[in-house]
Amino acid sequence: MSRTSREPARCVLVAGTSGSGKTTLAARIGDALGIEHVEIDALFHGPNWTPRATFLDDVERFSAGAAWVTEWQYSQVRPLLAQRADLVVWLDLPRHVVMRQVVARTVRRRRHREELWNGNVEAPLHEVFTDPEHIVRWAWATYDRNRSLVQEMARARPGLPIVRVQNRTDAARLVDAL
Repeated sequence: MSRTSREPARCVLVAGTSGSGKTTLAARIGDALGIEHVEIDALFHGPNWTPRATFLDDVERFSAGAAWVTEWQYSQVRPLLAQRADLVVWLDLPRHVVMRQVVARTVRRRRHREELWNGNVEAPLHEVFTDPEHIVRWAWATYDRNRSLVQEMARARPGLPIVRVQNRTDAARLVDAL
């Protein structure tokens, strides 16, 4: 799948499994296009990992704009974002690459107690064994489902360009081409 339109994309979704690099690539795309990157996790997560009451309204508001880049996640807003996007970048990395990245990121964030969104920090690493929603387990469990969701979107919106990125070289080439 590749982009065929010559018009520059203005509303861009970056799809992929947790830990695949969606936020990093979305920020790079936003910089390359001169478009605001809206980090959707920052809109969703309130203090203590609670969902923010304004999440749906916030997504409705920014996605009604003429130009934005964000990550394609959260089932409540996926249909809306897919309908409003004019380009999807699909980070379809091999599972072993995603798992290596999500583990390394989680260890780094936990070790340095990096603040993520609204005061939240990664859960203790031992919780990977007890919490089915721990980010490492989540990345593994949702890998196949995320691939299916992108394929479903392609069927639902056949005219929507989807650029499949399978490695860092593909990502760099995409950003350079924007």
